[in-house]
Amino acid sequence: MITTRLIEKLGIEHPVIQAPMAMAAGGQLAAAVSSAGGLGMIGGGYGNEDWLSEQFDAAGSQRVGCGLITWALAEKPHLLPLVLERNPSAMFLSFGDPAPFVATIKEANVPVICQIQTLKDAIHAIEVGADIIVAQGTEAGGHGEKRASFTLVPEVADYIAAKSPEVLLCAAGGIGDGRGLAAALMLGADGVVIGSRFWATQEAMVHPNMHRAALEATGDQTIRSSVMDIARDLNWPGRYTAHVLQNEFTDRWSDDVEGLLEQAASESARWTSAWAAGDMNVANTFVGEVVGLVNSIEPAAALLHDIVSQAQKLLQTDFS
Repeated sequence: MITTRLIEKLGIEHPVIQAPMAMAAGGQLAAAVSSAGGLGMIGGGYGNEDWLSEQFDAAGSQRVGCGLITWALAEKPHLLPLVLERNPSAMFLSFGDPAPFVATIKEANVPVICQIQTLKDAIHAIEVGADIIVAQGTEAGGHGEKRASFTLVPEVADYIAAKSPEVLLCAAGGIGDGRGLAAALMLGADGVVIGSRFWATQEAMVHPNMHRAALEATGDQTIRSSVMDIARDLNWPGRYTAHVLQNEFTDRWSDDVEGLLEQAASESARWTSAWAAGDMNVANTFVGEVVGLVNSIEPAAALLHDIVSQAQKLLQTDFS
């Protein structure tokens, strides 16, 4: 059995947190991961109050956490106490300054997880009171920046060991099997956050056409771009791009952002309609490079078991 500080901190069996993927990680997925020994997360994303309530209800009695996009939470700060009333196992803050929210979360005796993409952001998150840092590399699906997991994780690990050894560290970005979990632990992490691979499970709130597109894709077919945020009229900070599968929409607009802005109204309507219909030529599939390791859409519990079992075997292997 793999034992790390993350297991002790969160009261879980395996050092695996399921990423709070906006709108894809609902209560059913979070509950499945938690019931299998990890920590499942509801992806609160941009803060749809009714949706959040529905997904906490769907999780039932399982202990689950919740993630919020921090810059969006700053626009809807009333959502935080509503989420904390649900007694989440942890709060996961990403893509913005966590400082305004940490004290409130800690007063509720809930662990604070802060996802970062740079060492500078990690230092800030530690200074404002984060309990767990998630170092997310550019390989990850969804939004992120340019640092790679293989160098960002040990750099943050070294800083934590020297300056704030009580803080825990998780690796994220490009982790899709037991090899990734074992590697992350060797790089100095206490556990991992897995997104795209749990996105490709039966419990995830994902259109079947998106799952089919992922099964047919390789990591070579992903792209980082801002065009899908323009199409959705989401005011993402400029430092972040989204990692998705390439399609006709990204081919048309990724090198012509100004042109897309000029046609934003019509293209937004087209993209939104395509998302609902599962038209993968227009709407984007939000996955990272680990899509090349996705060969099946299986139950989340079975996937977690396979990841942990493979990592255990690898960590006991003599490679001499």
